[in-house]
Amino acid sequence: MAKHPRSRIGRSPSGVQRHGIPVMATMLGSLTPILPIIATAPVMPPWGLLVFIGWRMLHRNIWPVWMGLPLGFFDDMFSGQPLGSAMMLWTLALLGLDLLDRRMIWRDFRQEWAIAGGLIIAILLVQLLITYTNGGATNPLYLVPQIAMSILAFPLVARVCVALDDWRLR
Repeated sequence: MAKHPRSRIGRSPSGVQRHGIPVMATMLGSLTPILPIIATAPVMPPWGLLVFIGWRMLHRNIWPVWMGLPLGFFDDMFSGQPLGSAMMLWTLALLGLDLLDRRMIWRDFRQEWAIAGGLIIAILLVQLLITYTNGGATNPLYLVPQIAMSILAFPLVARVCVALDDWRLR
């Protein structure tokens, strides 16, 4: 029997691999607004937010609460939202999820999807409100396709996070 040249027995993943993959995946999701996609209304889901929520739903203690600040800042740099909006909203989302985790010990996937959907709706609507204060004049009905696409895309993003998590912990 041939011996496998790279046995994983007794080997743990590096710190860069354990902590860097979720951060890099979220940052890659935040870079999607720079893709050359032309639309007259917001249709693309906020992939950075979806990946951020996906990782947090997958592992409750993957990030400290302050992690919403640097990842939200990176998202603000590429999303076109006013600087600080994602920083504040992502940190508040982490705080809300931490409070929810103290109340609900166990959740199934439907509950996770509903919680993620509620966060997506709340964050997108508050971001719209923030843009109103800065002179924006978008009709809230224009967000309906983006909200629907975001909620429907969340299970796919959660599956990608699970696959990356499997690779991350090898």
